[in-house]
Amino acid sequence: MPILSADALEFISRNPEQTRRVGARLGMFLTGGEVIALEGELGAGKTVFAQGVGIGWGATTPMLSPTFILIRRHTRHQDNRLFYHIDLYRIASVQEAVDLGLEELLGDPDAVCVVEWADRAAELFPEEMLWVTLRALDEQRRSLTFRAHGDRHRAILEKLRKELAGY
Repeated sequence: MPILSADALEFISRNPEQTRRVGARLGMFLTGGEVIALEGELGAGKTVFAQGVGIGWGATTPMLSPTFILIRRHTRHQDNRLFYHIDLYRIASVQEAVDLGLEELLGDPDAVCVVEWADRAAELFPEEMLWVTLRALDEQRRSLTFRAHGDRHRAILEKLRKELAGY
């Protein structure tokens, strides 16, 4: 697990279940107002990772892919916080993301937003966020590179680093 810098971390997942578990560990640290931007080719593991984040956060509804409906909203039992799982694969322009209300969702202090295909509307993302690039290394293994932007997301990345490294 290379530590690229205080703002970055690379993790190699051996299989989809481990990718989901890494997402779940990240999800445990999210309380509201966080933005997790996911980038990667088809089959890189974005949806699996996003599902893990939602599970770790405590989503009470199934974490299904939002590819066809673009946005799925989830709740959890302990509070009124929301979790938005957003997929921008089907948008043709940044304006479509604006029309979806993406900027309002990304700015909601009571919501966690996980956005697949974030690079399709990167200019709409706030300065504070965690950008995750996923790459397929082979049939099973995935490279996950985390880049934290802002103090809050840097602190979350540090918690994840300690969780994954075991110290």
